[in-house]
Amino acid sequence: MTRRWAADAAGLLAGYLLDAAVGDPQRFHPVAGYGTAATALERRLYRPGRAAGAAFTAVAVGVPVLAGLAAGRASRNLPVARFAVTAAATWAVLGGRTLRRESRIMARHLDAGDLPAARGRLNHLCGRDPSALDEPELARATVESVAENTSDAVVAPLFWGALLGPAGLLGYRAANTLDAMVGHRSQRYARFGTASARLDDLLNLVPARLTGLITVGVSPIGGGSPRETLRVWRRDRNDHPSPNAGQCEAAMAGALGVRLGGRNVYFGRSEVRPLLGDGPRPTAVHLRRAARVSGAVGAVAVGLAAVLAAGRAAVGGLGVGGGSPKSGTTR
Repeated sequence: MTRRWAADAAGLLAGYLLDAAVGDPQRFHPVAGYGTAATALERRLYRPGRAAGAAFTAVAVGVPVLAGLAAGRASRNLPVARFAVTAAATWAVLGGRTLRRESRIMARHLDAGDLPAARGRLNHLCGRDPSALDEPELARATVESVAENTSDAVVAPLFWGALLGPAGLLGYRAANTLDAMVGHRSQRYARFGTASARLDDLLNLVPARLTGLITVGVSPIGGGSPRETLRVWRRDRNDHPSPNAGQCEAAMAGALGVRLGGRNVYFGRSEVRPLLGDGPRPTAVHLRRAARVSGAVGAVAVGLAAVLAAGRAAVGGLGVGGGSPKSGTTR
């Protein structure tokens, strides 16, 4: 059992460090490959109704979960293999280094006054229409995306990986990818994407709030104070229309001492979001601070995930292939 939890925890740490060191591959990224497969599945299953969307979500998430189950079960008595599987899955689903890099690239474009380059870069982070955005709005979009994706691309996969091993890592990333693909409010996906959007909301309920709490703790790295960040987070986190994004964005606004929210223009539609935080609109300086805060949140999260994985396996394993106390005594 000791070797098992050590492999689980070490795999999460190794995968996190691999992402921090090399980031996402430029070619043949596993998540991109999954997106291609999900698109092909959508073409086969699409109907403008919720039942078809639920079937699509069940298959598109169920297959990665089953793959993770199989990998976890096959490696349950092979600590080195278990470590390798967990590390590889963790690296494949994390996106912390890429997120921080994109924030710093945007900061350089804004510092140089190169709005065309900055507008062209925004789609690496979010789906807003950048054509009419000025410097403050580009900076705001970036800070909001960094805040939300710190949960989506770092904290949440680590959380589910710590609880459920490879199946949690792969299943969460599949659900989150589907939400980005079909979970938005467009005419095509208004009903078909409901199941994917609701599943993503459910899976992020705990991680988003954990992200907010960790952001409060590490806020001095962004120039803020835990007390002020906690005040802003508690006041503003539930004003956002998303049950989860507001948790992350309000905490980041408090940590940076900026004001987020306002009118967001997407391709073909616009939304007015409530204001989060106090202070000025963000600038390029805040993008670099946001990247530092995001990195600190990830470092704390992976430490907590390793402890959780160790504790989970030590009491018999809730994770994939972890086995139960009875099965452990009969082998």
